[in-house]
This record gives sequence, C-alpha cells and structure tokens, in this order.
Amino acid sequence: MPLPAPLSPLLVDDLARMALIEDLGRAGDITSQATIPANLEAKAVFRAREPGVVAGTQFIEAAFRLVGPGTLTVILKPDGSRLEKGEIIAEVAGAARTILSGERVALNFLGRLSGIASATARYVGEVSHTRAAIVCTRKTAPGLRGIEKYAVRCGGGMNHRFGLDDAILIKDNHIAVAGGVKSALEAARAHAGHLVKIEIEVDNLDQLDEVLATGLADVVMLDNMHPDLLRQGVARVAGRMKVEASGGVRLDTVRAIAESGVDMISIGALTHSVKVLDIGLDIDL
Repeated sequence: MPLPAPLSPLLVDDLARMALIEDLGRAGDITSQATIPANLEAKAVFRAREPGVVAGTQFIEAAFRLVGPGTLTVILKPDGSRLEKGEIIAEVAGAARTILSGERVALNFLGRLSGIASATARYVGEVSHTRAAIVCTRKTAPGLRGIEKYAVRCGGGMNHRFGLDDAILIKDNHIAVAGGVKSALEAARAHAGHLVKIEIEVDNLDQLDEVLATGLADVVMLDNMHPDLLRQGVARVAGRMKVEASGGVRLDTVRAIAESGVDMISIGALTHSVKVLDIGLDIDL
C-alpha cells in the first residue's frame, strides 16, 4: 500500500500549538522548570507497546519545535508503517525540559491517530479478498476531522465526505421533509454543480427501486441491511451506481457485508470509538 501524502504543516502546527497552549497554560511546565536544569540535554525514543499501524508522526516534530528550538527528531517508522511491540517509532534529542514539556501532546496525537489507523487496518484486512473499500464517516472529534480522516488513510481505508459542503448525501430525514425519494433526488440534481456527487440513503429495497427509477443518484447507501438484502440490492443496481453499506458494522460482521458485493462500507467506529494505541516515550540521558 502506498504511503498517504503527509498532512499540511499548517494544519499540524495549528493543532499542536492549540494543544500546547492548553497543556502549558499561563506559566509553562512548572514541574520541569523546578526539577530539571535548563542546560541539561537528553535523548528519548517513542516506542510501541503493542502492535499496530502508526499515524501522526508529524506531531512529534511539531510539538517539540513549538515548545523550544533546537530539538532534533528522527522518524524511523513513517506513517502507515506496521508496528510490532517494542519497535521504536522515532528518536528525539535536545533540551530535557523541552522533551518533557512536549511529551504528552506528541503522545496524545500519535496514540489517537495510530489507534484509528490500526483499527482501520483490521477492517481492511477482513475484506481484502473482496472489492469493498473501508471508508470513514463524519463521526469525528470536533476540530480533528482532517487528521482523523488522514489516519484512516494510513490504515488503508478511504475517506467519505469531509463535511456537509463537499457532497450531497440525502438521508432519511431529508427524504421525509422533501416529500419522498423522487422529490429529494430531483431537487438535489437541480441544485448540484457538475462536480458534486449525489448519494441517497435507503432503508429497504422498495426505496432502492424508487432511486433506480429516477436515474439521478451517483451512489446509494443501503442502511442497516442484512447481507442477504445487500446482495439483492447489489443485483438490482447491476453496476448503474456505486453501492455503499452502512449501519452498525463490526469487525465480526464486516466480512459478510463485503462479500455481498458492495463497493464500500462506511464505519463510524473507526473514529468515534477509537482505542488509543499504546505508545510510550522513554528517556535516555
């Protein structure tokens, strides 16, 4: 799998700076100031304490650079790399105060994003024998969507829309307010620019037939359907549009869903229920 393009340094610096301001407060790291001589140099390593996939290494360099100049960071495991327990992800060297003051911010970003990448990789592995892509949702931590969706890519997944402004996704409440599937799709097609895709969510195969009759959707989302119904839905679509499966997908159910023939499977749990990957920083004076 090719490595994902790196995050914009502007985004990384903005988020790292925000987190450092939150952590250092008004007076800075008073513990390190009180116990560590200002001129003491140190080295440290970021080490994986469990297997997984790494993501977020750019935040290591950013966190220490923003705390204080002169810290050297060497990334040994670039984003998207598989990790074994005990492997070193990165090495840092510089003022001990700087390393101790930036440690938690670097670890928070690295652990969370690596957790997302690792979870995504597990789902991707379950469906690798099918054509289904694993995609994320908008169920992300406020303010962190861009980097959390990046972590999904590090784990081999793909991104769904980033916000309400980059694709039209007609859900059940839109259909209810608009007066039905046909009315919603006609209004959406009249409004959409030539580069805007239209997706519609359906809860049953009768609604799917309504969508197909209009010919106005680019993607149909089959929501909370058993794999047998998904298989029937894929057969009815017959390649006329992309088919997405969604709703309560788990690691123990994703294989059967993928084998129904859908093109993509969206999973909110990749970001909203992530378990942080256990990564530690070990100091070596």
